[in-house]
Order: sequence, then structure tokens, then C-alpha cells
Amino acid sequence: MDAVEKLTIKLPFGPYHFVVEADIKGLFDNIEHDWLIRMLEERLEDGALRRLLRKGLKAGGLDTDGQVIHPVTGTPPGGVRSPLLANVELHDALDRWFQQVVKPRGRGEACLIRYADDGVAAFPYQEEADRCYQALGPRLGKCGLEMAVDKTRGIPFSHRHARGRTRFDVRGVEFRWGPDRGGKPHLKRRTARKKLRSSLKRFTAWCRATCRSRVRDVCRDLNVKRRGYYRSYGVHGHAPSLQRFFHQAMRILCKWVNRRRQRRSYTWTGLIELLRHVQVARPRLVGRPNTRKAAVEASAERRQRVCLKSPVREHCPPGSVRGRSGHWPSYRDGAVCKMEKHDSSVFLSLLGR
Repeated sequence: MDAVEKLTIKLPFGPYHFVVEADIKGLFDNIEHDWLIRMLEERLEDGALRRLLRKGLKAGGLDTDGQVIHPVTGTPPGGVRSPLLANVELHDALDRWFQQVVKPRGRGEACLIRYADDGVAAFPYQEEADRCYQALGPRLGKCGLEMAVDKTRGIPFSHRHARGRTRFDVRGVEFRWGPDRGGKPHLKRRTARKKLRSSLKRFTAWCRATCRSRVRDVCRDLNVKRRGYYRSYGVHGHAPSLQRFFHQAMRILCKWVNRRRQRRSYTWTGLIELLRHVQVARPRLVGRPNTRKAAVEASAERRQRVCLKSPVREHCPPGSVRGRSGHWPSYRDGAVCKMEKHDSSVFLSLLGR
């Protein structure tokens, strides 16, 4: 399951009120080779594969001036193995440390959800979140990594602290609390403002480069780009952000299409009709929210404890607790003894006596 979906399930249905947003500075450039090879030796028994990975780490690369650079730290830039080796490094540096050190020493339930160098740790109490935030820097320094100070912070994040600055970004998705249609607090998601601006800048550069082509070819390539964007950000709750991106992108396209000649080629109404004719992909959500299933799974133990039969109901005399019918006589009634005799006779009849 994706990190965004895990956070969508964990935060609303778990006992979490404080969040530590962690980011690592230059992960792929600062990985120590000795530390990484030591962790690989604990998991891999194939000596040939370990030697191959060691050679891949020590392999050089060409610089802009044509010189060969042999890196001392980090993984090969643009290499296929770089994300895999980075996950192996962070599994020992963060995941195992959080499971074996932070959670046993903490009070209450805690969770860590990480995707590459972006991680979010949720805690029920503020002192646990502050302790994790203070210990995160020394832990990463021990593994040869450095924490990004400007992107790492601890914030209160729950429906109780909805008025403050309770929002954070994970993989280009902004999480925040806000009211739903009924006025109740609800976890909302939208495209991060920084990602939205960068996407519009890249779309402007693409329109500037391809505005001289035929409009049909431009729309065909536009469909490919739009489908990829919708698959990345078309999650539940992103409909307003997708609509905003679509309208701004279409205005940028109209601007650059009209710059192909001195006279305007299309008006805004004419461009909308053209896009409808060539069937440009409209904003749509991909997948369905799993909140109903998540509510059952996240509170399984709590629901099980609630659904258990109370020993008071099972073993107390009639009249002390309302039974299944809700019409048990009280102790002040004189029918208590009759009720007990009736229950005993029914019980003996069920036994076949």
C-alpha cells in the first residue's frame, strides 16, 4: 500500500495527535559504503552478488568536463540500484530503530510511515514526539546521514488542533484537517502548492516547445501527459486541485496556441469546443477510498472488546441489569422468585429433564 493511503488510514482512525515530519538531506549522495555493505552482508549470503554490489558502488562516472569521478560515498546517480540500496540503508537506520528503540520505550501506540527519504512518525503524546525529534538527528548522524533541518519538524496534528498550522506534505500530497459537509472534523488531502506550481511551470515550458506543431498532435500528446498526472494525483479528495490544474493548464495552452501567428487562432470558447472534439482527458479520480475498510481494520481490537458479552449481564440475577427484552422486573417487585423458578424450569426443559 502506498504511503499516502497508509497515512489516510492511520491518522483518522488511530490515537495519534502529534506528527514528526522527517526528511533526509542528500540521501543518495551521503550513504556510507562501509555501513551499507555491512548491512548487505547480514542479509545476503551470495558472495558473488555482494562483490557485484560493491563494485557498483565504487564504479566511477563521467563529469561534465569528461573526467572520471570515483565516489567515496553515495550511490551511482541515476542508477537502477540506487533506490533499492537507499531503502536498505534507511530500513536499518530508521525502520528497525523505530521498532526496536522508540516504540518499546514510548507510552502509547506509535507508527512510522516512510517512502524513500520522506518519513512521518505519529504519536499520541507530545513528549513522545519531542523525544523522537531530538533523537532523530543523532541517529542519522551515526549512520552517516544528515537531517534536513528546514524540512524536519514536529507539529500537533489532530482534529483537536485544527486551528493551528496542522498540515504537512508527503509525496506531493498535503494533509490537513478541515470540516466536512456536516461540519465535523475530517482529514483532507490536496495537491501540495509547491508541486502544483512546479507542474504548471513544466507544462508552460512544454507548451512553449510544442506550440508550433499541429493542434491535433499537441492534443494527442496532451492526453498522455494528463493521464499520467491524474494517475499520480487523482486520489480521493483531490478533485478541486485537479479542476484548478486543468483550467490553468488550458489557459496556458490557449495562450501559446494563439502565439503561433499574429492573428488569434482560437478564442476561449473555441478552444474548449476543440478540446471536447478531440476528447482531451478530463480530470478524474483513480481508485476508490478505503476508509470504510480502514475503519474496521484500524479499530478491530476496540470493536472486539465492545462486542464481547459483559460478565455482569451473564451472571447477575434478574432485575439488576436490563436483559435482551429490556423488561426485567426490579428487586422491589415480588415476582423475582417467580422469575428465577421460571428460568430454572426453562433451563431443565432444555436439558431434556
